Amino acid sequence: MVESSTELEKFRTAQKGNVMKTTISTRQAALIAGWGLFFMTLFAIYPFNFIFPNLIVSEDAGMTVKNISENELQFRIGICSYLIVIILDVLVAWALYVFLKPINMNISLLTAWFRLIYAAIYGVALVNYFHVLKLLSSTEYLNILGTDQFNVQIMLSLNAFHDTWAMGLVLFGIHLVLLGYLAIKSAYVPKILGILLTIAGASYLIDYSIQFLFPGINFPISTYLGWGELIFMFWLLFKGGKTLSYETE
Repeated sequence: MVESSTELEKFRTAQKGNVMKTTISTRQAALIAGWGLFFMTLFAIYPFNFIFPNLIVSEDAGMTVKNISENELQFRIGICSYLIVIILDVLVAWALYVFLKPINMNISLLTAWFRLIYAAIYGVALVNYFHVLKLLSSTEYLNILGTDQFNVQIMLSLNAFHDTWAMGLVLFGIHLVLLGYLAIKSAYVPKILGILLTIAGASYLIDYSIQFLFPGINFPISTYLGWGELIFMFWLLFKGGKTLSYETE
């Protein structure tokens, strides 16, 4: 009986050691989140600024179809880049949850869920770009629809991507507001970062809510006020990952 109890204690001690080894610290979570945001920024900037604007001409469907048909590889690279961004969004959501759960585990979990749902909507939006490739891959659709209707269908799919993504960005704005709230309440994140994150989140909420309610208004506030997450990323990389002494239990 004594031997059995001793073996049980050894097993529990070993299990406890395994848990301690597999639990990451807030310091490690800060670096994972920071690097995730860094690479996400790189993979998002290239297609958003250098691929799709050169291929998609919003006022000319015929030119758009011609551009994508002649530069299909670039279009596919853009899609793959966005897929990587979505994967990194999931990684960042998890890392930020670990990093911020000592402040308030429930709100940190809610914050992560808003980013995960945003990533899911982003993925649904990206399906429209795959639909464009499917249409272009066969002459059957062109023969059935005719040139004009075919071009219109391509533009509808491209616009559907932006409309669906815009809906997701409303949830992303809520994510940033909650992230800012946690940062303000934190004892180990500068409050100014929390304020900047909150302002960024509010700017996304205002921008994309107005886009749905008043589509004629086009003044992107987030272009000027939505830099909070980028600044937070640099803090996570250069300060949060090096000087943070708080460890999760």
